[in-house]
Amino acid sequence: MRPGARVRLDRCDPDDTSAVHGSKRRAEGECDRLAGRLKHLQELLYADHRRSILIVLTAIDAGGKDGTIQHVFEGVNPQGVSVAHFRVPTADEAAHDFLWRIHPHTPGKGEIAIFNRSHYEDVFVPRVERLVPRHVWHHRYRMINEFERTLVLEGTTVLKFFLHISEDEQKARLRERLNDPTKHWKFSAADVPTRRLWPEYQAAFEEMLPRTSTRWAPWYLVPANKKWFRDWVVSTVLVETLEAMDLRWPPLPAAWKGVEIR
Repeated sequence: MRPGARVRLDRCDPDDTSAVHGSKRRAEGECDRLAGRLKHLQELLYADHRRSILIVLTAIDAGGKDGTIQHVFEGVNPQGVSVAHFRVPTADEAAHDFLWRIHPHTPGKGEIAIFNRSHYEDVFVPRVERLVPRHVWHHRYRMINEFERTLVLEGTTVLKFFLHISEDEQKARLRERLNDPTKHWKFSAADVPTRRLWPEYQAAFEEMLPRTSTRWAPWYLVPANKKWFRDWVVSTVLVETLEAMDLRWPPLPAAWKGVEIR
């Protein structure tokens, strides 16, 4: 998304897969190739130890954040990848500024950090649920932009993916969670009242995305009804980003050259 570009989610087809230029089978084969490439590049990022990546996943409930992490990062070395999940703030967290609990989970040099829910929850949830006055959540747009700019200036690349699904697709996924015993743990009682606020959440997303899609940390709007397409988009962007970083294997220290291993 270009910085400041307006978006109408009802005009963005969540079933669109035209970017693949081929079939589901072809995209899945490409994802296998990208997974192998990602495994290599993630190890190189870790060894190079100069840069880091923060991946932010945002979506409505059942939008596919967990599935994206599971499929895209299945083969990477867990030593260099972390996942943070931000729930309702604790009393201690609520006593500080809203970014206080976020910063400790950002990636160190050589690392990839994934935010499954993120600092953006502290904008659209309080807005829709009317937990705080407008001026409280509204000024957080600027605070988020500056926070992400600080990370970028310190060597972190910020990749933000908004996983866009339809209201009917959300209904189908929530019903599947209720009907499949292996997915009961994913269902939350809060999913039902939240679903009734679908229009309010869509309006909040439509304001949030252009206000926080910046030159240094743009949003990627991902049609996500088709899980295979969602995974292909995220994998492609991530691999292309890593390939553009000019990562290098560290040279052998001069003191170690010529050392004989007995």
